Amino acid sequence: MSKDKLDVVGIGNAIVDVLCKTDDAFLKNNHIHKGTMTLIETDQAKALYAKMGPCIEMSGGSAANTVAAFASMGGKVGYIGKVADDQMGEVFRHDIRSTGVVYDTLPLLKEDVPTSRCLIMITPDAQRTMCTNLGASVFFMPMDLDEKMIKNAQVTYLEGYLFDRAHAKQSFRMAAELAHAAGKKIALTLSDPFCVDRHRDDFLELVRSHVDILFANEAEIMSLYKTDSFPEALPHCELAVITRSEKGSVIISKKETIEIPAEPVAQVVDTTGAGDLYAAGFLYGYTRGKPLAQCGRIASIAAAEIIAQVGARPQRSLSQLLKDKKAA
Repeated sequence: MSKDKLDVVGIGNAIVDVLCKTDDAFLKNNHIHKGTMTLIETDQAKALYAKMGPCIEMSGGSAANTVAAFASMGGKVGYIGKVADDQMGEVFRHDIRSTGVVYDTLPLLKEDVPTSRCLIMITPDAQRTMCTNLGASVFFMPMDLDEKMIKNAQVTYLEGYLFDRAHAKQSFRMAAELAHAAGKKIALTLSDPFCVDRHRDDFLELVRSHVDILFANEAEIMSLYKTDSFPEALPHCELAVITRSEKGSVIISKKETIEIPAEPVAQVVDTTGAGDLYAAGFLYGYTRGKPLAQCGRIASIAAAEIIAQVGARPQRSLSQLLKDKKAA
C-alpha cells in the first residue's frame, strides 16, 4: 500500500506481544505477581523469555493495535514506531505489514538495546499477567517521523504511552505541526491515568495547543483535569471521546454531547485492547465523514468484538462484521 494517501497514521510504542499459556506455578516460581503488568529490564526479559513454553508472537502496542484494527475494517493506514535490528524487530515488521499497515520506520542500531517485548502469560482462568521490556521503542526521536506519511494522512493518532521521554514529547509536537500545516487532524489517546499523573502539565499543553480529537476513559479524563466528576472534565479540543466501560461512551463536541450505548457482549473474555479498538472504529467512521453517533456505534461494535476474545487483534474481518451489523 502506498503512503501517498492514508486515512490514519498511528505513532506509538512498537512492541512485540509474546503470548504463552502457562500455570500459576510458573508465575510463582518466577516471582511474578499474577494479573499485573510489570516493567522489566532487558536481562530479565531475555531470561524469562527463555523459560516460557511455546508462544505466539505478534506486533503489539496500543497504537499498533488501533491501526491493525483500522486496516481490518478496510481503511488505509500507516504506523510509525521504533524497533531494533533484531529477530523480534523482524517479527514486528512482518506482522504489522501483513495486516495491511504501511510501516517503514528505520530500526534502532544499538546492539545492547533489543526490540520492545511484552511477555504475556495466560493462566487457565484466562488471567493475563504481563512483563514488559520497553527496549528500542523509547528511543523514538523526531528524526523518526515520516513527514510524507503525516502530511498525507487525514488523522495522525498519537499514543500517550510513548509520551514518557523528552524526545517523544518533542516528536508529538512536531507531528502536530506537520499535520496542521497540511490541514490535517491530530488525535491523542491518553492511554493510562498513571501516564497522565506523571505528565499532566505537558499533556494539558498538548491537548490545548495541538490536539483536535482526544480519546480517554473516565479515569484518564478526570485525572487530566483533576476532578472527581466526569461531567466537570470539559475538553479543550474539537472533539473528546470518552469511554465508560459497560456504560458505553460519550462524544463531546463544541455543539453537542452524544451518549453511545455499549454494544451487547455475550461474555467478556478479555478487556485488553478495548480502548484501542474503540479508537479504530471511531476514526474509521470519522475519516469517512459519518455522523458522530454512527462513529460511536462503529467504535462500540469494534470494542465489543475484541473483549469477547483473547488478545487485542480481531480474529475475523472487522469489515465484514460492520457489514453484518449494517454499521458501515
